[in-house]
Amino acid sequence: MHQLHQYLKTIIVYCSVLIGLVSLLSSCEKEVHIDLGTSPPALVVQGAIETNTPPYVLLTTTISFFSTVDLATLENSFVHNAIVTVSDGSKTITLKEYSLDTGAKNNKIYIYSIDTNNISNIMLGEVGKYYTLTITTNGKTYTSVTKIPNPKGVDTMWFDKPLFSNAQTPDSALQLFVNYTDPDTIGNCVRYFTKRNNEQFYPSGIFKDEAVNGLRIPNIGLEAGYDDSSKVNADSLRYFYPGDTVTLKWCEIDKKVYDFWASYIYGGTVIGDPFATPINLKSNISNGALGVWSGYGSVFKTMAVHR
Repeated sequence: MHQLHQYLKTIIVYCSVLIGLVSLLSSCEKEVHIDLGTSPPALVVQGAIETNTPPYVLLTTTISFFSTVDLATLENSFVHNAIVTVSDGSKTITLKEYSLDTGAKNNKIYIYSIDTNNISNIMLGEVGKYYTLTITTNGKTYTSVTKIPNPKGVDTMWFDKPLFSNAQTPDSALQLFVNYTDPDTIGNCVRYFTKRNNEQFYPSGIFKDEAVNGLRIPNIGLEAGYDDSSKVNADSLRYFYPGDTVTLKWCEIDKKVYDFWASYIYGGTVIGDPFATPINLKSNISNGALGVWSGYGSVFKTMAVHR
């Protein structure tokens, strides 16, 4: 089960996504003196199951609109002792709660995943299957269904000069490019991640095929995923450099999962913009919960960076 433990460690990356999600739901940059009243906390779900990988679920609650969002706030928002099950239609397993160190002093995140001590509790994602998530906590039950679609990876990938650059872009920076042929069935949606050398996979972008169904799409420029909590020049982090080894993780997702991540990405770009259209994250969880239960049909392609 060494592979599983290594997998659980990678979930720490999603802590930054959770902080971003909580920020979208609760942040405010200006003090105001209006009595907004109070509302009970809502459950926030971030869970996924992907090809040949066990499911995981992170459960938190929303926080006060005016609260400071930091790691301590996040840790206090985790939901413990929930009953979390995943079913593929023929087998149902109960997930176990784990605590993981984030690397920050006295700070942990908590996830639910398979019980490594119970061999009958093992479940790995399979292409084409539907997976039902059920969560029971504080007397309420929440459900969601996702599918692991059949993935169709990129045709080719290579590195070249960035399509767009500015004075902050290092001279040695190279952009990742791919050719992709979309399947001839409408409704294909993709979320992709990149991994540089021995780092973790970081999410990078999404797209759907409404305008390109069944077409070959050449010369698609992709940005590198990166830890957006880093204080390093963000422009330099969007690219790769000679000597890097890069793995592209190309994931087919269903439409509801795409809708959530599209609304999440848009919401992150308009925080603090008074002229932006208000955004509600499009959850695929029932009973008023927020967040997403994602199925990923994943394929991988690795290449050393060179011109």
